[in-house]
Amino acid sequence: MIVKNVNLEVVCGITSKIKDSTLPEIALAGRSNVGKSSLINALIKRKSYAKTSSTPGKTQTLNFYNVNDMMYLVDLPGYGYTRVSREESDKWAKMINRYLTGSKALRGIAQLVDIRHEPSTLDKQMFEWIKSSNIPYIIVATKLDKIPKTKVDTHKNIIRSAFKIDESTPIYAFSMRSKAGREEIWSAIDALLVHKS
Repeated sequence: MIVKNVNLEVVCGITSKIKDSTLPEIALAGRSNVGKSSLINALIKRKSYAKTSSTPGKTQTLNFYNVNDMMYLVDLPGYGYTRVSREESDKWAKMINRYLTGSKALRGIAQLVDIRHEPSTLDKQMFEWIKSSNIPYIIVATKLDKIPKTKVDTHKNIIRSAFKIDESTPIYAFSMRSKAGREEIWSAIDALLVHKS
């Protein structure tokens, strides 16, 4: 996709009513600090439009990025952030669940995992929820530049094993530094956008 314009159009907090969208939506889900905001910046070719931070838990709202007046990229709060109370964490989880189950415009979910590590219990739980909900998905393995090129396939296979998926399910490896994988991820998102919920 050629990005001509982008606008952070809607920000929804824990108590906000999530607006009904007339544009298709792709949600980005993943653990805190896995690189959701960095991926959005790479996809829209902006250096720091989506706020990034080395501190986990930076995104605490649902952020709707309008791309070309054609679609929304929806940045979800990261799960597994431990420096908030259990009560606060539960509120985030309920907000995310309310959006994912209630959005009529949701066309798919990009689940982000850190390619360096085996998916966590929370990653696996999220993936199982996505599959059980029959929501189309893609898997994006971030931080590609942190491992040797010779280890990429090995690490992808670790993710496949953890998620119990075979080689017919692609895993899109992405590097924030070189932007490797960006075009393939856009192609996969374009394919999700034609899905009718």
